[in-house]
Amino acid sequence: MDYQYQKGDETPGKVWLVSVIVGREIHRDAALELSELATSCGFQVAGLTEAKRDRPDPKTFLGSGKIEEIKSEALANGAKALIFDVALSPAQQRNIEKAVGLEVLDRTNLILEIFRQRAKTREGRLQVELARLTHLSTRLVRGWTHLERQRGGLSKTGGPGEKQIELDRRMIATRVKALREQLKKLERQRNTQRKSRQRGEVLTVALVGYTNAGKSTLFNRLTRGGVYAADQLFATLDTTARRCFGDVEVVLSDTVGFIRGLPHQLIEAFKSTLDEAAQADLLLHVVDSSTPAREEQMAEVNKVLEEIGAKDIPQLLVFNKIDLEGKSPFITCAEDGTPKAVGISAAIDLLKDAIRQIAEKEPEEPQETPDNEDWLAEFER
Repeated sequence: MDYQYQKGDETPGKVWLVSVIVGREIHRDAALELSELATSCGFQVAGLTEAKRDRPDPKTFLGSGKIEEIKSEALANGAKALIFDVALSPAQQRNIEKAVGLEVLDRTNLILEIFRQRAKTREGRLQVELARLTHLSTRLVRGWTHLERQRGGLSKTGGPGEKQIELDRRMIATRVKALREQLKKLERQRNTQRKSRQRGEVLTVALVGYTNAGKSTLFNRLTRGGVYAADQLFATLDTTARRCFGDVEVVLSDTVGFIRGLPHQLIEAFKSTLDEAAQADLLLHVVDSSTPAREEQMAEVNKVLEEIGAKDIPQLLVFNKIDLEGKSPFITCAEDGTPKAVGISAAIDLLKDAIRQIAEKEPEEPQETPDNEDWLAEFER
């Protein structure tokens, strides 16, 4: 059973969630985030089991006893599938499915499926398909009932005695190659558009942040755009660029939201889209200040930025939703007067002023971005 690729649009309906803490790595919002991910994917959450392991069990990740406990709870509550908040190996996923008799999705499967549902543009759909096929190529043994079939004869699709799994791998490799070629063409178009903006000496600003931090809503307010925004994880995937401000020319780009454990296949597939951040003059790092896990989320965003080569791009931290914490809007500047952090709620005048100041400032040699903790001080007051 390979839900995320083989079954298309069907969903098992009720699911049972399994949130796992491994070793000393604790994520305070893990259970809530897993529930939001499942709901965003269209599942109905029947319940949740929280588990802790010093190290993963090589066969079932949690051990046979815990798996039996989860099976009993899931079946008693009418769940049709299990969703684990960790990346499972193909063998672990297969063993768990055999033990519980239910379909099993891991965190990677779940995020890939959400991306499949959200992709709207041609480039977005191609990128998601590439990520899904790359992931599938490592897990072909799962759910394929025909793998022992042999295909012989003089067919062009395979030589005598060639196993079906080998044919499937070759078909996937051929499709992956075609997808990469199509995405390269689109990337060249994007680079041409970016160069035309650079020639016009326009400040390019990219919004980055943890998913559901409020980036798309903020983008719409700054540009009066019509980008889809909703209170759900990964509401938008496709990068959108708009000019904003009448007195100072700025091009603002909204990028895909980041999340803990973002599958490497997605980062690779969306590299050309995420390059909007790597090539920007300024990053607006939007932070949901109302969540207790904000510092962990900021660290995850910076981790992805480093992976895509954007860690040295100057950042303006934007603490969003500060009204939910009962705090007033603020702006914090570096010693040279450059804005470094802004706290906003309904009014965004301070943010506009900060961007305008940066846009009007003479370009200088890039400096190392200060640690986020330096700019958390004002927020914590």
